[in-house]
Amino acid sequence: MAFEWKERYNLNIGEIDKQHKKLMEIGKRAYEIAIIDDEYDRYDEIMTILDELLEYTKYHFEYEENMLKQYKYEHVHAQEEEHEYYIYKINQVSSREDIDDNQRKIILEIIDFLSQWISSHIMLEDRKYAMFLKTIK
Repeated sequence: MAFEWKERYNLNIGEIDKQHKKLMEIGKRAYEIAIIDDEYDRYDEIMTILDELLEYTKYHFEYEENMLKQYKYEHVHAQEEEHEYYIYKINQVSSREDIDDNQRKIILEIIDFLSQWISSHIMLEDRKYAMFLKTIK
């Protein structure tokens, strides 16, 4: 099943893993909308997902960046740049004027975005700081 939490996603940092699980739940809701093929108007659901994704992402990134600064992680600037890019991408999708007319396309963009985020950012970049934190504790 898409957006199902797997053990390999664990960074073994309790609060970060909890926040990543929440982001996966948002992805799962988007996936559930995408697989329904009933021609039903899902605009409100899509906008709710986009709003929640944007707000929770901002919260998560701020928490993560503050934690990394606290532990003086040397690559925090690279994390901040990637985070800015993800916020930009979510805002770009959220501000599209054709969401209502292209609901299926938009929900698939959200799913693709979150899938890439999980595979590249969480599995690669976040894992780097998790390994760093293990060495200092």
